[in-house]
Amino acid sequence: MKSKYSANMKKVQCKRLLLGGVLIALTPSIASAGVSLQFGEEGTMDISYAVQIWTQARGYSSPTNSGSSFDTFLRRNRVTFSGQYNDLIGYYAQLEAGGDSRNGVDDRAVFFRDAYLTLDYSDGLRFMAGRFKNTFSRENLEACFEPLTIDRAESIAYTPFGGTRDTGYAMWGNLADAAFQYRFMISDGREGEGNNVPKNSPRYTARIHWSPMDPEYDYGYRGSYLGTSEVFTIGLAYDYQPNVAYADFTNKTDIVDYTAVTADVFWEMPTSTGTYTLSAAYFDYDTENAINKDPDPTLPVNTQLEAVYAKGAYMLPGKVGIGRLQVYFRFEDSDYAITSTNLDRAWAGGGANYYIDGQRLRLTAEFANITFDEESTTDASLQDYAQFTTSIQLIF
Repeated sequence: MKSKYSANMKKVQCKRLLLGGVLIALTPSIASAGVSLQFGEEGTMDISYAVQIWTQARGYSSPTNSGSSFDTFLRRNRVTFSGQYNDLIGYYAQLEAGGDSRNGVDDRAVFFRDAYLTLDYSDGLRFMAGRFKNTFSRENLEACFEPLTIDRAESIAYTPFGGTRDTGYAMWGNLADAAFQYRFMISDGREGEGNNVPKNSPRYTARIHWSPMDPEYDYGYRGSYLGTSEVFTIGLAYDYQPNVAYADFTNKTDIVDYTAVTADVFWEMPTSTGTYTLSAAYFDYDTENAINKDPDPTLPVNTQLEAVYAKGAYMLPGKVGIGRLQVYFRFEDSDYAITSTNLDRAWAGGGANYYIDGQRLRLTAEFANITFDEESTTDASLQDYAQFTTSIQLIF
């Protein structure tokens, strides 16, 4: 006759075996960055952490304080969960706590920067649903942790009503061995803000690009391929949302639509003498001049904007010390068609990236000089200033 003790021991051993099996199934495999988990035959989850630590010295402190400032803060601070539910359906969720300690504001809230599902029927037909990157401009679509310069433009690459991300649906795909790519997005755009928006209509975005050399086949782009690809890509995009504002807000009349176009080009060529990169884009945002009539108080200033940027880089062919050195320049020109104030400015700067382990461990330093067509006499942020920024980037 078996004792209660031996019976209990068998139960404990069974539980241990079951737990051990579960732990083995969930044991992380350490990849080149982050952690990968396998669930069954098709389910996967990749977990990664990425941070950019900036230190910035700037010629003013705030619109009301023209004294210089010095600030160290977390430009981006993200944990990402991504993977596949099965071979057809995937997911991506990104937690953000960026901007922490900027301008003395600590303990910022954590929120979902991205949260979306993907359905990949084929390379030529893919779908996304949720909150994800606005598919309008190339620079916004360039990975936040793989820019050519220290960061993308402060405003010109972001649409006034979609910003960097929007919530909705996208259909996209690659054609002709990824020489061509198309995208179509329907999203919220500008939504009802009290009585400011005449009608809550969706925002429509379409984008195409042509890559006759090495293809850029992902939904997102890179600011540099670090000498691993020969790339030449031309892109065009159109953004539209009807009934976004009243040009006569006081009387709630003269409803206007929003339209925007952009054209961009990217070229990168690795050679025996080093890797050369050039990129440029043109933007035209238009809301039928509502900003200069009687607009609502929340209508963004970039609803009437024409702008360009150009940037380029050179990466040395071999290592310098323990890493690769890339020097770069950037120029922007922004013309705001606003009669009440002059926001027109030029942005010129240059810097260097030092890649210790590719984008996973990167150091950047950049100097920039910002000049205004007409300086404000009261707002220090609209007066000529210079800034110097350093960045430490880690992706794990």
